[in-house]
Amino acid sequence: MDKQGRSNKTPESRRKELFDLYLRRTDRVNNWDLVDLGAPYVVGRYLFGKPRDVLWELARSESVWERRTAIVSTSYFIRQGDVNDTFEIAEILLGDDHDLIHKATGGWLREAGKKDRQRLLRFLDGYAATMPRTMLRYAIEHFDGEQRAHYLSLKQATEAGQDRGGDRS
Repeated sequence: MDKQGRSNKTPESRRKELFDLYLRRTDRVNNWDLVDLGAPYVVGRYLFGKPRDVLWELARSESVWERRTAIVSTSYFIRQGDVNDTFEIAEILLGDDHDLIHKATGGWLREAGKKDRQRLLRFLDGYAATMPRTMLRYAIEHFDGEQRAHYLSLKQATEAGQDRGGDRS
């Protein structure tokens, strides 16, 4: 599926078949590797230039693999210079409790930030203090030491406040 999705020779009708098959059988997508292979070109490439409502449904799914598909699919959009969906889906996934979602979301935020640095900084200014630590670390790993320290300090201050609040009860 990935090879066909990547190929410029694959007709649009076949891309739709692959996309529909992927979404119809997400029950068979059961590890991060399958998501990371299929989502960018089977889902993301197909959706480029089309309505992307399905990604919001996937981002809110109970299935970790469907949630990961939502964010990883945006990698195709990022390569085309379109970062909006990445930031919007990342916002949905901020409260996710699964480490594989934290890693994927942070990684794609980092990549989107390479295309639009100011948008990443605004996102981090709004959410660094409350986003999962792994997501934050992945998102800022290409920053210089001073910027990394700044965003990590926001997270640490929030965690310290939560710890103090918990000690009083």
